[in-house]
Amino acid sequence: MAGMRGNITRRGKSSWRLKFDLGTDPVTGKRLTQYVTVRGTKKEAEAELSKRLNQVNAGGYVPVSKKTVAEHVRSWLEGNLDLAPTTKERFSRLIEKQIVPHLGNTLLQRLRPSQITEWHSTLRKRGGKHERPLSPATVRQAHRVLHLALGQAFEHEEVTRNVASGRKLPKSKDPDIQILKEGQISPVLTALAGHWLLPIATVAVGTGMRQGEIMALQWGDVDLKKGTLNVRRTLEETKAHGLRFKVPKTKNGVRTISLPGSVIEVLTQHRKQQLEQRLALGMGKPSSDTLVFCEPDGAPIAPSRVSGAWRDTVERLKLIKVRFHDLRHTHASALIASKLDVVAISRRLGHASPVVTLSIYAHLFKQTDDGAASAIEDAMRTGAER
Repeated sequence: MAGMRGNITRRGKSSWRLKFDLGTDPVTGKRLTQYVTVRGTKKEAEAELSKRLNQVNAGGYVPVSKKTVAEHVRSWLEGNLDLAPTTKERFSRLIEKQIVPHLGNTLLQRLRPSQITEWHSTLRKRGGKHERPLSPATVRQAHRVLHLALGQAFEHEEVTRNVASGRKLPKSKDPDIQILKEGQISPVLTALAGHWLLPIATVAVGTGMRQGEIMALQWGDVDLKKGTLNVRRTLEETKAHGLRFKVPKTKNGVRTISLPGSVIEVLTQHRKQQLEQRLALGMGKPSSDTLVFCEPDGAPIAPSRVSGAWRDTVERLKLIKVRFHDLRHTHASALIASKLDVVAISRRLGHASPVVTLSIYAHLFKQTDDGAASAIEDAMRTGAER
């Protein structure tokens, strides 16, 4: 092996230890040596050593590591400072429930594309709670997290490629969106008469605001005379930080929304009741920074409490089973059905772009295609007789 920065030592009848130089550590200045055990003939071992030395010379060699997939994805998530706390918690659940139990013990550098495909199949068959099948959407989410984590490993030269790239993913069906259809909204709101959820639900249906945005509203954001409200922040709830207010994710999240008459009416009545309650408690009139929806002492109401109370109330009153978040979808659906253009809908919902709106509600836009063919036909024929 003269002229090569390495040598071969027999370890067993058909196993060999390769020892070769990786160069100098840029931090410590020490020489780096790699040891690898391979199986086969001596000639095959020599070929393997030659291949690895060529990779070292070309700058494409990845040192052998015993890091597992579980260790890597956890450290990747822990060190990712750009993720919002709620996103980090969601990624953590996917890692601990979908990735680690199935791929966690595999050495990072030994993970193969075929294992990713097999993993998808396992999740679709028994990856959920009590080994129930997972939806295509959840499998796609878990895959995205793994792909992001492996992407960092590739960038840091811990692996030679991202084995999650190019894998065929299970097709995701239309989004799991339930809406209150025409004629169903009023009965639901009427059934909530006298319940503390009524004004919150009315704002949700009438504005399409996100739950966190509604619970972060202050009276200074609401102009009942002009019939508008300003969305400036959202109430976020995480296990790590509890409740905290934050600005919307995108600049389009900060917006002004016009209010329908029914929302103005309900908010006017709600403000009156809140004033009476505060005066009875000796707290004085609401100020511009008083939360529109809050506990009797003015503290914010956790979004999870709203969602839980909504589920319980829907069950108790035997209402149409929709999630609280589906009230936002109901609002969007009504706007789409009215033929309002997608840009205006996107702005009202606070989406980053109309592309996001279309990706979520594409199946609803499909239902409003009636007349499109005749409309373009008229346009194409205009001037044909000249």
